[in-house]
Amino acid sequence: MKVLRRLLLWLVLAPIAIVLAMQLYFFAQIWWWVDHNPSSTSFMDRQLAVLREKDPKAQLKHKWVPYNRISSNLKRAIIASEDSRFSEHEGVDWEAMEKAYEKNTRKGKVVAGGSTITQQLAKNLFLSGERSYARKAQEVVITYMLEYMMDKERIFEIYLNVVEWGVGVFGAEAAAQHYYGVSAANLSAPQAARLAVMLPKPRFYDKNRGSSYLARRTDLILRRMAAAELP
Repeated sequence: MKVLRRLLLWLVLAPIAIVLAMQLYFFAQIWWWVDHNPSSTSFMDRQLAVLREKDPKAQLKHKWVPYNRISSNLKRAIIASEDSRFSEHEGVDWEAMEKAYEKNTRKGKVVAGGSTITQQLAKNLFLSGERSYARKAQEVVITYMLEYMMDKERIFEIYLNVVEWGVGVFGAEAAAQHYYGVSAANLSAPQAARLAVMLPKPRFYDKNRGSSYLARRTDLILRRMAAAELP
């Protein structure tokens, strides 16, 4: 009986210990990134592996640039397009998540996430692209870690430098060079708006740059940019 009880206790405690160890790892990594720039992310590593299945010598287009060398046009465009309350919320926009939950319930599957910029960063840094409520829960935990350890400007700086913008294209500098042949500092308002609109489906829009939706949405974001509040 004692052996059975010990086995049952181990079966209960082992998963808890593993989960706690993972949270400690995430927290320690975020603490390091408060004043050290990530050289890569989980999402970047996965995309590089995919590219190297076809070309073993493939490399990502990625160059880190500091926050003050990224156009305010791009910052405003992304906030207007992705997370209008970025400077106000504490990492999670529960109203947006509730709307996403209602949409998922109607569809019978996870089709929307209601993610903020901080949540998107949490996913890109550590998690898979899997759509499930378990992954979403982990995303929320990491999101609050990011908001606790970093100010909004640092969160946004990392996001701008690691977010995917096309096939093998990551970060604002690489995106500006890839699409327009300019630096991230010199992006115009229309260029910035178009890049912001590409973010939900960057690989698709990289290959379909003439999309009519892309053009219409870009015009809308241009009109909203002036009201976007920067951290």
